[in-house]
Amino acid sequence: MGLPDHGTANTQEAPQERKKRHQPSLFEKNPDGSGAGPRPALASGVARAYCTPMTQQIHDRLLIIDFGSQVTQLIARRLRELNVYCEIHPYQNVTLDFVKDMGPRAVILSGGPDSVTRPGSPRVPDGLFDLGLPILGICYGQQVMMQQLGGEVLGGKISGGGGTAEFGRAFLTPTSDLDLLGGWFDAGPEQVWMSHGDHVSRLAPGFEVYGTSPNAPYAVTADTTRHFYAVQFHPEVHHTPRGAKLYDNFVRLAGFKGDWTMGAYREEAIQKIRDQIGDKNVICALSGGVDSSVAAALIHEAVGDQLTCVFVDHGLLRKDEAAEVVGMFRDNMNLSVIHADEADLFLGELDGQSDPETKRKIIGRLFIDVFQKYADQIDGAEFLAQGTLYPDVIESVSFSGGPSVTIKSHHNVGGLPEKMGLKLVEPLRELFKDEVRALGRELGLPASFIGRHPFPGPGLAIRCPGEITRPKLEILREADAVYIDQIRKHGLYDDIWQAFVAILPVRTVGVMGDGRTYDYACALRAVTSVDGMTADYYPFTHDFLGETATRIINEVPGINRVTYDITSKPPGTIEWE
Repeated sequence: MGLPDHGTANTQEAPQERKKRHQPSLFEKNPDGSGAGPRPALASGVARAYCTPMTQQIHDRLLIIDFGSQVTQLIARRLRELNVYCEIHPYQNVTLDFVKDMGPRAVILSGGPDSVTRPGSPRVPDGLFDLGLPILGICYGQQVMMQQLGGEVLGGKISGGGGTAEFGRAFLTPTSDLDLLGGWFDAGPEQVWMSHGDHVSRLAPGFEVYGTSPNAPYAVTADTTRHFYAVQFHPEVHHTPRGAKLYDNFVRLAGFKGDWTMGAYREEAIQKIRDQIGDKNVICALSGGVDSSVAAALIHEAVGDQLTCVFVDHGLLRKDEAAEVVGMFRDNMNLSVIHADEADLFLGELDGQSDPETKRKIIGRLFIDVFQKYADQIDGAEFLAQGTLYPDVIESVSFSGGPSVTIKSHHNVGGLPEKMGLKLVEPLRELFKDEVRALGRELGLPASFIGRHPFPGPGLAIRCPGEITRPKLEILREADAVYIDQIRKHGLYDDIWQAFVAILPVRTVGVMGDGRTYDYACALRAVTSVDGMTADYYPFTHDFLGETATRIINEVPGINRVTYDITSKPPGTIEWE
């Protein structure tokens, strides 16, 4: 639950303010060598910095230069899994002085949607390759390395240059041994994920080929003397099954100790929240889902009674959801929770609206109005907390003004309009869902809190394509309740990332009791995922689907046809709108 893609937060801090915020890291090692690990890459709240301001730290850091790939943050995720601290910065913010001041042990160059053959396309700063740092270039990052170091890249199908392109699964064949690829090729060619419209046609001096694929003759190249490595594929995605091993090899070659932990993230986040909020009060946009639950628990641990949670009942909740959420937080966490019943307001404005972006923006705008109303009733409330995650951000806009392509606006993303007198607190903005769950466990939240399926703020509105009406919402609630009940009865709830019913904007002819029906069709959706960036449909048995369809049709008036959505992400999204 949260806010829309309306307006922007203050994206720049005055130098004196940044200086004030530079605090010694909580994760610097003690003199005896103990300590929790390095500072994580947290957003700075109001300023919406791409990552934390850099502090004096004794641990190793890795710099990821972002060229706008939709999966850049997956690189950071893979490194976190290896307990390596890293920071992501958009290429346009990375100067040579910036790199020298940061002092990373290694650099990774991400993929991106541009073509290095285009005049003015993104580059790394002159002199980066002269610093003596291990560098790994991925996809566009490989092409940048070749282009800037004296090689050549041909434009492919995207840029019209005649070079070969490659999209989807490919199989990599080694040409010689390379330390970066240690542990690969034990059983023959290695599956990788390609997504490139251009390709390298001539290597830069000093580079050699170490692996090829059918349409990428330079799929793996390296200058081992300088510890420069470049791959055309994406090792960060799950479709490269052993991509994590490649990253493990790279950080070990670069000498990283791997001392970052979720406990470290927790302590740093708590300190950052305290520094940001001070003695002021904060309201939290509470939905009862994993994200807002963990955000509320984290902020409550940081500032205690300075937190008031506002649970907005916008009339788009699941069956009995409001009572369950309010009771859960009041009884289990002893939080101050305001139950704001605003269903008439939301449903009134949504009446007659069918465009999905319009619906999202209406809901987001009304959330702002509602939170402002309740903030005005709380003395000293200057901050609004919400559980925005990185997948929310990357689908709406590049992480911090970079070149990523917008997929759809997200209700949590875009900042607060100037008319609203609240500043944002978003302590989870750079985390993936499974990392949020890990943080929840670190905070001691019960499994019922952190095991809930995602339920985005727009609620049933994005599961009701076409016009929203109260009767359609009631039909959808009942069908969804039957579906989730079925999943729980069959012991499948924890095996599924997210499941819901969508009511379709079509009516179909059916026959029930020897009579004709003309009712709505619905679609069942259930996916498996790790981080929400990619997902695949859950392989229900036909027996389960048949049983569930029978129950929905028999128990839910208004539905006479049930379908199952077997679209993966990509090309689809998880939600329908």
